[in-house]
Amino acid sequence: MKRYWSRLLALVLVVTLGLMGCSDSRDSLTGDYRQDTLAVVNIMKEALDLTADSPDRGAIQAEARQKINDFSARYQRVKSVSSLSSFTTMRTALNSLAGHYSSYPNRPLPEKLKNRLEQELQRVETALRRGA
Repeated sequence: MKRYWSRLLALVLVVTLGLMGCSDSRDSLTGDYRQDTLAVVNIMKEALDLTADSPDRGAIQAEARQKINDFSARYQRVKSVSSLSSFTTMRTALNSLAGHYSSYPNRPLPEKLKNRLEQELQRVETALRRGA
């Protein structure tokens, strides 16, 4: 009988720990598309404004990469936002910045890319204000 209770207790602990581990959402987003998009836009603007000798450059770039990954993972397959103009423009900007970080992690952003990203982020903010 004692063996039965110890196995049952072990099973309950494994199931409890498994469920607690699965329910913990580790991304930095809230689930509100508009609020999440603005948060990602803000960190991207911070990353665009960095100079080559900024002391917190690595931390801001790491946070931008994390937000980009979280945003992509959360909203990539959500049908209600995938047709919005703010989403498609945002994905273009995210892909451009993430591509630069992956290909040239130690180089500053080229001025041409920086200008294009600033325009795209402005379009995203405008589209969000319109509700699109």
